[in-house]
Amino acid sequence: MKLLYLIADGMGGWPLDELQGKTTIEAADTPNMDELARTGMVGRAQTVPEGMAPGSDVANMALLGFDPATYHTGRGPIEAAAQGLVLDPDDLVWRLNLVTVSKLTIDGYMRDYSSGHIATEVSRPIVEELQKRLGNETYTFVPGIQYRHLLVQKNGANTDDAKLFINPPHDITDKPIKLDLRAYSKSPQLWDLLFEAKEVLEDRNLNSSRANSIWPWGQGRPLILPNFEETFGMRGAVISAVDLIKGLGNASGMSVIDVEGATGLLETNYQGKVDAALDFLKDNDFVFVHLEGPDECGHGGNAAEKAEAISRFDARIVAPLREALKDEDVAWIVTCDHFTPIVERTHTTDAVPFIINGPGLEPSGVKAFTEATAEGTGLKLDKGHELLSFALQCLGMK
Repeated sequence: MKLLYLIADGMGGWPLDELQGKTTIEAADTPNMDELARTGMVGRAQTVPEGMAPGSDVANMALLGFDPATYHTGRGPIEAAAQGLVLDPDDLVWRLNLVTVSKLTIDGYMRDYSSGHIATEVSRPIVEELQKRLGNETYTFVPGIQYRHLLVQKNGANTDDAKLFINPPHDITDKPIKLDLRAYSKSPQLWDLLFEAKEVLEDRNLNSSRANSIWPWGQGRPLILPNFEETFGMRGAVISAVDLIKGLGNASGMSVIDVEGATGLLETNYQGKVDAALDFLKDNDFVFVHLEGPDECGHGGNAAEKAEAISRFDARIVAPLREALKDEDVAWIVTCDHFTPIVERTHTTDAVPFIINGPGLEPSGVKAFTEATAEGTGLKLDKGHELLSFALQCLGMK
């Protein structure tokens, strides 16, 4: 039997007055997920361990079966794994956003964590120039995708910088940056780098985008994960537009499939992801298909767009995969990594709803797939990293 694990990032949410008391899942058109829920097992999983920040890095690590409390070192190291960076054990790897702030002072605000979803062809030359002007024996700027880049601090894991807490910029949209600047100020080198980068970004010959500051955060030592195939007995792949999923795949020895035109936004190459998944499953056992769109719409605070992103996930990912594999021996897990409620515009620690569907399972008796129906079954896994093993056991695959 082959297993498809389908993730709509940030899909979960809370009831909204503007949707007549519905969540965005309830407002979306999801006949395929509803059918899988009616004929399958539905419940909830706590993907974010107590005391850990509800990031996609933590939650997706849990979904892939690895305990974040044991293996998670930071967001930056996961994305470094995606790029295959060769690192020393004591290097400190920061995720580096290009952001828009009202002003880089204690009375400033975070206006945009993505600088208007800056395009890679615009952001990459900027980060390359930052490396040219500011890179040194301590700091190396590493270009990534869109607004997501890296900063490697040589031997930084042995310094107090490793203990600094900087808010993820998507958690503080339209909120003050005062506490973060105070944290940066505890590291004189990092403080200087922040303001030197600001001067570089003010060069309009280099930068015509909305980016006016760098934002290092999510730092940690290089990531080490167990091998996925040795752990779960399946040859697997990840398919995603975002580096953190690719990094988790690389670090656990999975295949990482790049899809041209996969953007991580509402407009993305849905069919390319479907085709890549089907092609991989011809000779392999497991595929983890990740769609970022619902999360990005949640951060944007747009309920209609988030509902549309969920509808597209159902119609353009779940539906064509079901149709293509209707005569095959397959099983399904469908879920999200965390909630991204519209009113919060960031992630929360709510337990996420999931579907497990496959031969021989006793249906939970729900009529549709929503946060409420999942809660109503009474099935909850308090350790989200056990969801994959639980599903394999229920499906007779372990």
